[in-house]
Amino acid sequence: MNIKSIEVWRQNLALSRPYTIAYQTTTEVENIFILIELENGIRGIGAACPMEHVTGETLEHTLAVLQSEPVKMLEGKPIKLFQVYIKWFRDTFAKYPAALAAFDMALHDAFCQSIGLSVVDFLGRRVEKLPTSVTIGIKDVEGTLEDAREFVDAGFKILKVKLGQNLQMDIERLVKLRDHFGYNIGIRVDPNQGYSYKDLLLFDALTERLRIELVEQPVKVGDMPLLIGLPADMRDQIAADESLLQLTSAYQLLTPDRSCGIFNIKLMKCGGIQAAQEIANVAQSAGIDLMWGCNDESIVSITAALHVAFAQPHTKYIDLDGSFDLAQDVVSGGFVLEDGYMWPSDKAGLGLELI
Repeated sequence: MNIKSIEVWRQNLALSRPYTIAYQTTTEVENIFILIELENGIRGIGAACPMEHVTGETLEHTLAVLQSEPVKMLEGKPIKLFQVYIKWFRDTFAKYPAALAAFDMALHDAFCQSIGLSVVDFLGRRVEKLPTSVTIGIKDVEGTLEDAREFVDAGFKILKVKLGQNLQMDIERLVKLRDHFGYNIGIRVDPNQGYSYKDLLLFDALTERLRIELVEQPVKVGDMPLLIGLPADMRDQIAADESLLQLTSAYQLLTPDRSCGIFNIKLMKCGGIQAAQEIANVAQSAGIDLMWGCNDESIVSITAALHVAFAQPHTKYIDLDGSFDLAQDVVSGGFVLEDGYMWPSDKAGLGLELI
């Protein structure tokens, strides 16, 4: 079966809940979509939401790459060679991981539909379901508690709290959360590079009784080597995010010793399903747990991340709430969300329905 046509477009997906992190406030988000149609009418879809502050890739870059002549040249080519196309595309457009991710997931979606398998079953399902964390932005104590109550009432079991602007306020917010909810919920935190090494040590000492599940990218990317000096049990709780881009940075985080115990893989950073699997393989050999994260993204790319995440035996955490606050989207379906737990549907490909 050959590829009949490739369509690319840009769309604004407004947020119903704006939020603040250590270095920015977000009120809306734009995604780039790619639709690959086969000769028999099967349509595979991919989505990109580039992380300019992390990878340097803009929406304009992403759109230009996906509308370029090399992509259009795939029209008329057999879908069964999709993995070859992904590898070639990665070699050609290595600097544009979000564009790569959209291209990769659209091809996976189309091919897996053509053989009647879900993407996760094609890759080899290893996980059945996991609870996802939901994110609370940087707010005052009352705003934090208000969001937390809403999420817990909706059935979510794990909160991820954005930190990094004021250490004292960070501690106060976490103490109030634990006092209010007890230990019935899990708490993860993300300072978004907002702490110094000294801040991190103080944070760890002051939050010991709070049972923080993990600390995501507490220090600046360039300070990650300092974390090698931390006790092993403290490093086990640290998840590398902005420090983990592609395969080379995965090796850097492990050399000369590991600076963290968790890799937070995001398709928009690494370049898609194929690239994510390579990083996951390195992590498994090094005894590193996996966390799967996202931006504010369409259900399309959230679903793709969920499929590849559940094909890894060492996936321990998911933070795939990026589509929950979108006021609109271009697809429905893809995954099931029930009482805070997520899992992929069993439908072929990514299991998405175009709206």
